[in-house]
Amino acid sequence: MSSRTAADTRLLVEKSLRRRAWAERRFRAYGLGAVLLGVVFVFFLFASIISKGYTAFLQARVTLDIFYDPAAIDPEGTRQAETLAMANYSALVRAALREKFPEIEGNARRRALYALVSSSAAFELQHRVQADPSLLGQRQRLSFLAAANVDQLLKGKIDRRLPEANRVLTDQQIACADKLVNDGQLKLRFNSAFFTGGDSREPEQAGVWGAVVGSMYTLAVTLLLSFPIGVAAAIYLEEFAPRNRWTDLIEVNINNLAAVPSIVFGLLGLAMFLNFFGMPRSAPLVGGFVLTLLTLPTIIIASRAALKAVPPSIREAAFGMGASRLQMVGHHVLPLAMPGILTGTIIGMARALGETAPLLMIGMVAFIVNVPRSLADPATVLPVQIYLWADSSERAFLERTSAAIIVLLAFLIVMNAAAVILRNRFERRW
Repeated sequence: MSSRTAADTRLLVEKSLRRRAWAERRFRAYGLGAVLLGVVFVFFLFASIISKGYTAFLQARVTLDIFYDPAAIDPEGTRQAETLAMANYSALVRAALREKFPEIEGNARRRALYALVSSSAAFELQHRVQADPSLLGQRQRLSFLAAANVDQLLKGKIDRRLPEANRVLTDQQIACADKLVNDGQLKLRFNSAFFTGGDSREPEQAGVWGAVVGSMYTLAVTLLLSFPIGVAAAIYLEEFAPRNRWTDLIEVNINNLAAVPSIVFGLLGLAMFLNFFGMPRSAPLVGGFVLTLLTLPTIIIASRAALKAVPPSIREAAFGMGASRLQMVGHHVLPLAMPGILTGTIIGMARALGETAPLLMIGMVAFIVNVPRSLADPATVLPVQIYLWADSSERAFLERTSAAIIVLLAFLIVMNAAAVILRNRFERRW
């Protein structure tokens, strides 16, 4: 009887062990499946962004033979700066196109021909003549930006098989573009202007550098304000503040502020910094103040968690050696907590870099052409620039939207890499 009971018990135990082992394998399979699913989604996201955005790093350029006609630029021969600045340089570009395509006649057909070249060509010629008036009467072969539609044609994003009425380019324009390509005068080249210029209404002239500089200025102000204030607040609350109802109330409010929607901070910045203090609208300085309010709760919470992670024995050893509380915190606790503090700071800064709603409320959604030169100049930031381009109806802005997202992701990767380097440098083991 007892032997049968032992055998039955053993069978039950083995069955239970098999069931538990199967449940564990099933749970591990679920976890692995979730990880793989997340990796697949991330892969498709990055593949979609990169496939749509990498073409923005190339730009079609047209090479034309330009004759600096003195009769069109300076008919009186005075070489005065005002005369050179007011000259009709578009006429030089149009003359070069007519010389290349003499068979095209009629105002409508010629207007379609002139539309192949970007409007920036006239300004480039103006800058050249103003810098060197001796160019008048000479002939030069120069490369200019092609119009956005021509650029899209070369990149295969305009279907030639569609009827002419359904295309943005006419048959004549496509034929002219093909002739320029065959003659080696229309090519895709590296789009350096995308990384050095500001925003523009014309897609081929639009660049991301103005938004990058605005983001750097804004994040610099945010870091200079939020890091010392957040770390100091965390140190006081964790190491010096008495435990009473007031500190409990402050802690609860800090935790609540971390969950407040970001647009609320934008409304606060609009009411406080713009309406009350009268600070400049659309400036990185104001954007940095608003994002400081946004990131402070995150930095304080992460810094307090890092301070709590330091073993109590470190504090006791410091007190045992006769250190004051300030010396204990500054010489022992803070250096050991610094890696966690830096990690929390980078998390807060990464959130600030990707924020759009609070900056919209303080006017950083404005159309900014010039690259900001100071903290008080009008500026925009990368997320807002992406929002503006994504809202544009022109097809050429689609690839620039994806390219700007790539730049933003690269910015985040650089920030995270800097955080890892700093964390490893300050990390201490005990």
